[in-house]
Amino acid sequence: MLKVERLTKRFGSLIAVDNLSFTVPKGQMVGIIGRSGAGKSTLLRMLNRLVEPSGGRILHEDALGHEVDICALRGRDLCRWRQQCAMVFQQFNLVARLDVLTNVLMGRLSYQPTVRSLLKLFTPQERAFAVMTLDRVEMAPFILQRCDTLSGGQQQRVAIARALVQEPGILLADEPIASLDPRSAARVMDILRTINREDGITVICNLHTLDTARAYCERLIGLRMGAIVFDGPPAALDRARIEEIYGGEGEEEVDENLTSTTLAGGRTARIVAS
Repeated sequence: MLKVERLTKRFGSLIAVDNLSFTVPKGQMVGIIGRSGAGKSTLLRMLNRLVEPSGGRILHEDALGHEVDICALRGRDLCRWRQQCAMVFQQFNLVARLDVLTNVLMGRLSYQPTVRSLLKLFTPQERAFAVMTLDRVEMAPFILQRCDTLSGGQQQRVAIARALVQEPGILLADEPIASLDPRSAARVMDILRTINREDGITVICNLHTLDTARAYCERLIGLRMGAIVFDGPPAALDRARIEEIYGGEGEEEVDENLTSTTLAGGRTARIVAS
């Protein structure tokens, strides 16, 4: 279980994340939604400790049932947390000149002694694990292909495989489909949902489209100006709550079964009318 208590991040006078508190049970798939600048990416990066909180606590229940204060971790303990709490980024963060298999094996570096890590020496078992993981994300045929020759959707699947070989308990995905075409986006989201359901991995995913968030996530957390304004199941996300999250900008067209809401920036949210 992951517990966030009064988590805050300030950049000078700007409050990017404002006093957030919520709990994520093990194995849940959570979507974080909100306008650009709402604090979604900052929140995920604080959970992974890529960004240091200005205040509050992040607590995680370990295998023995003990609560660990993630904000207090340093050195090797912090590396172990980042290994357990894997991150997938919008821009993939792959090494373009290296092949697919080597990129995925980078996810095993934290398991290696320092010398073996520097020399990129991986065991046959680790290589087999990486190939098996690539097969799960439908990328096994490309194991020897350079990553800079792949499409965006293929690169994101490689990035997910790299995260999976870390053997994480939590997977954070920061706008994983923002730069992908609809077909590639659907394949990536299908993979994330399968990982969540089959492996029991907790998935916390920033998403910029409401239809995707409603379709794939069992719980949605809506942020506005760094604060939580909605936390609940997708079915509870009605028009009034969408306006609260996105500021009520745009025109609404309502038919008998479906609401189409044009939001700021020209995005369209499709929600089932309740």
